[in-house]
Amino acid sequence: MRRILTVTLLASLNGGLGCTGVKTYLDRELPPPADPHAARAPGQKPHVAGRTDPAGSVLQAAAQVPADPQTAPPLSRVDEFVGFAVAQNPRIGRASIAIDAAQGRFVQAGLYPNPELAASYDEIGDRTGPGILSVPRLTQTIVTGKKLRLSQAVAAREVDQAALELIAERYAVAAAVRAEFYQALALQQRIEVLTELAGLADESVENGRALLKAQKIAKLDLIQIEIEREKIQTDLHAVEQELPPAYRRLAATAGNSALPVAAVAGTLDGLPDYDLEATRVAVLATHPDVRAAKVGIDRAQAAVRRAEAEPIPNVTVMGGFVRQFENKSYDGTAALSMPVPVWNRNQGNIREAKAELARAALNVTRVENELADRVATAFQTYAAARERAERYRRELIPRAEETFKLSLDAFKGGQFEYLRVIEAQRTMAELRLEKNRALGEAWRAAAELSGLLLEEAWPPAPPVPPMKPPEPPKQ
Repeated sequence: MRRILTVTLLASLNGGLGCTGVKTYLDRELPPPADPHAARAPGQKPHVAGRTDPAGSVLQAAAQVPADPQTAPPLSRVDEFVGFAVAQNPRIGRASIAIDAAQGRFVQAGLYPNPELAASYDEIGDRTGPGILSVPRLTQTIVTGKKLRLSQAVAAREVDQAALELIAERYAVAAAVRAEFYQALALQQRIEVLTELAGLADESVENGRALLKAQKIAKLDLIQIEIEREKIQTDLHAVEQELPPAYRRLAATAGNSALPVAAVAGTLDGLPDYDLEATRVAVLATHPDVRAAKVGIDRAQAAVRRAEAEPIPNVTVMGGFVRQFENKSYDGTAALSMPVPVWNRNQGNIREAKAELARAALNVTRVENELADRVATAFQTYAAARERAERYRRELIPRAEETFKLSLDAFKGGQFEYLRVIEAQRTMAELRLEKNRALGEAWRAAAELSGLLLEEAWPPAPPVPPMKPPEPPKQ
């Protein structure tokens, strides 16, 4: 009798059966990715500069940014806005909570079923005696086939996927904040260019009025000069109306639409240098979406093993104490039961799990193709805009400025009409505005590439040219 109760109690307390530790996918180390930047010394090995541990970056940035943006000093630099977003953006908070939920499912999947405690009184009202009392009666299901361990293996893969989703969300938010930052910065610099051009237009109008008074130009020429000034002023007022909504978009993307943004500080010079093929290789090697898709294969394999273990019957043991009042005896009772897998051997769920495994394998290729498409689209915009901006900076704008200066000198010497000067001024203004627009597009595309590459310190510092060794003193 005591032996029966002891065996039953030990079975009920042994919650560790089939529930051993499970290693996760994130315990593995990945090789370093290729360098997406094209500028490398001959023979230098590929390396992505500025990348650090993603989880550590999240915690460090969250610790540095004050919780109340209204009492904090105003943000102005791109790294300040990114740090604020890492700490405050609800997208990152939701991804963090998803990890906690997945860890809860992992714990729950390994818990042993609770024992059942029952009491019964049989043969109530029997004329031959007062009946039979069974107190207590303990029932415990013993899980076989390592089902708990296999269930935890599935849940562990879900924890890995949630952790990778947090990393992906963190850099997606950083890329979005960077893109909005440089959109606002480009608008600020456009206002500066238009303000300078408006000043030149005002001078042109004053000169035109003086020339008209001196009867050196016609009234129609002055009207055209005034129209050019009005056009520049209209563009200036329009961009000034665009800037406050750009600040609000930046604040909302950072995670708080009420975040005060008075101005942003930065430069559109020093555009990062990327290479298309190196970027594609690096993204496919390290991006969390690809890693999560590969973890999905591990999860599907674990789910197949769990489904195949389900037909192994669990064993239910029962033991109890019996008091028979009729013959005044104290007895024990024991029972053992298990289902017989004759009709239901979990065939349908096994088939579904294998189909999910095949779909998970195809999902890796789908994710890689989508990421490659995103890289190509962003790089297409980046390369084209960068080329336009560089041509404007190196060739077109210097020539337009020289043309304007020569036209003005020629007019002062009596060789050109003043409208030729105005035409040269208009060309110079259009080229400077187009350069600003191209730089804004290039920086926004570069921000998208930085998120795909998981770049932490961005934009990277320009390379420092090597110092020449000092020349030996002459004899």
